[in-house]
Amino acid sequence: MPQLLLLALAGLAAQLVDGSLGMAYGVTSSTLLLAIGTNPAAASATVHLAEIGTTLASGVSHWRFGNVDWKVVLRVGVPGAIGAFVGAQFLSRLSTEAGAPAMSLILLGLGVYLLVRFTLFGLRTDRRHLPLRKRFLAPLGLVAGFVDASGGGGWGPIGTPALLASGRLEPRKVIGSIDTSEFLVALAASVGFLVAIGSQGVDLTWALALLLGGLVAAPIAAWLVRHVPPRILGSAVGGVIVLTNTRTLVRSDWVGWKGAPQEGVVLGVLAVVWVVAIVWSVRAYRADQAAARAEAVETAGAVEDEKVVATAV
Repeated sequence: MPQLLLLALAGLAAQLVDGSLGMAYGVTSSTLLLAIGTNPAAASATVHLAEIGTTLASGVSHWRFGNVDWKVVLRVGVPGAIGAFVGAQFLSRLSTEAGAPAMSLILLGLGVYLLVRFTLFGLRTDRRHLPLRKRFLAPLGLVAGFVDASGGGGWGPIGTPALLASGRLEPRKVIGSIDTSEFLVALAASVGFLVAIGSQGVDLTWALALLLGGLVAAPIAAWLVRHVPPRILGSAVGGVIVLTNTRTLVRSDWVGWKGAPQEGVVLGVLAVVWVVAIVWSVRAYRADQAAARAEAVETAGAVEDEKVVATAV
């Protein structure tokens, strides 16, 4: 029971982050399942099974709050489903010994990308009027879907930053559309795993616990997407993913530092980097807010001066 409660809380926290940031449910949940000893294919299958429900609830919630662009959902979601099915087949053919560190390496790469992307870079707004093209969305969906299924997460960490970086869709619609299209990806990945491994190693009770936590968080996250600073949340989530998967890697046979002083040194350095990244993100966010307020005041002053001139004339 304590383990199920932990999984439910993890599902709630992961969906709260995923629904408000557009990423990290799969990466966070898969990281937790790997940490408690689940084999990679079963971990990814369990998470994707839970995601069928959480992504459906999240999509409905985002739709009700007006956060979804349905053209983007279809153009990125269908190729994503194809990539996810292929990725599930790929991961199912890896041995557990090779799969665990390989999966952690993929998750680590995604965590580093999140940490760097949201700590050092802001969101572009100068391309908002330009359309998103199929030749960009289809390959994006295909790659993100494959990585999502084979790495236990990646749909949001790849899709959301790519769409945000394009600057062609407002952030709330990027997050809502990516979350909604993930239903297709989760469904295709689950079918892929069931075809490849059946129900072997998949714990339906764990999937249900993750699902229940996610269902509670989905509507809250859809509301929070208008209020939570993505930059700060992205740095925080990225750091957690980097630390957790680095720990898995340094303890694996690939590195062999379990219990060694090197393990503590590496994790300690990464923890310091994580704290610095969050502080940097908070300061950058406050600076952006201050600049926006100053620009608003300047604009209001210019308008008032124009009114005075017009009245005098």
